[in-house]
Amino acid sequence: MIKNLIFDWSGTLVDDLDPVVATTNAVLGHFGRDPLTREKFLEHFELPYTRFYERYLPEVPIADAAALYLRYFPEGGGKVVEIDGARRFLDAAKERGMRLFILTSVPQSHWEEQAEAVGMRDYFEESWTAVVDKAEFCPGKISEVGLSPSETAFVGDMRHDIDAGHAAGLLTVATLTGYECLDRLSRANPHLVIRDLSQLSGFLETEHVSSKMRSERPVATVGALIFDTEDRVLLVRTAKWSGLWGIAGGKIERGETCIEALRRETREETGLEIKEIGMVCVQDCILPTEFHQEAHFLLFNYVARASGGKVVLNDEAEEFRWLSLDEAFEMPLNQPTRYLLEEVRGKGFLP
Repeated sequence: MIKNLIFDWSGTLVDDLDPVVATTNAVLGHFGRDPLTREKFLEHFELPYTRFYERYLPEVPIADAAALYLRYFPEGGGKVVEIDGARRFLDAAKERGMRLFILTSVPQSHWEEQAEAVGMRDYFEESWTAVVDKAEFCPGKISEVGLSPSETAFVGDMRHDIDAGHAAGLLTVATLTGYECLDRLSRANPHLVIRDLSQLSGFLETEHVSSKMRSERPVATVGALIFDTEDRVLLVRTAKWSGLWGIAGGKIERGETCIEALRRETREETGLEIKEIGMVCVQDCILPTEFHQEAHFLLFNYVARASGGKVVLNDEAEEFRWLSLDEAFEMPLNQPTRYLLEEVRGKGFLP
């Protein structure tokens, strides 16, 4: 059971992007460099921040660049504001008796000022600030504080946060509220990807029943790789599969045949009717780490053809794409879907 939460600050609990971009441009301008657009900054900024400055100001000592950043912040970039729902989540975590910590590269004085302004300063047992290399810092600090890695999660919005959590053997949670998009975050292999902290709240509410779930029987589910008239396949991205791409599907209800369940789940999740249904394989899916909670599934996988119409997603999915098989393999897929695609391509299955 997760009892301790370590949070990154910028992009995870607060939105500070505008002042950070403005201040970074002030530092670059001090040395005669052109300013970066918001998009260009997001494309190139990384942690540890030393790598960013070594690339853009290679002739400037890091200490000098850091000192200038402290002098200029926030350089007219606007206020640092709470990310919607952050305090609500922290309140819920406190009510569960969880221990909360901050691990950030933001300087201590800046963090204290910002945390006071957004009303979050008193939530945290300790704040570990001005940390340049979190992956190097995290394992030793976890041991020093006496936190059990198996009971601790690191929540952050950048790959370096996920790397730090992995380095300390923690559950790693990537949130899409900050500096890096899903595709970049997925490269760090987080255990869980969430749209925002409200989804993490749902995970924590169910996480405590994991031991019970281990003793339950497998859940039978159906899903189909759906083709359109151009032989493109439909992929959907869902939070429950850590923000990875997969296929539409769901549980077989009592009294349903597999095909009846497949038609119903497809209709509910995509708005599509399907035809030309063909069986591909049955997968054992035992405690997949990509799923938002512990589970054991038997996955009955099919191919099918869409009977026209437009895709209309329900609230389980974030987005969809029609792709060729080759394009589908390039997407960040959950493992059961990747296996299904390999079976379809390897054996030449079509609806």
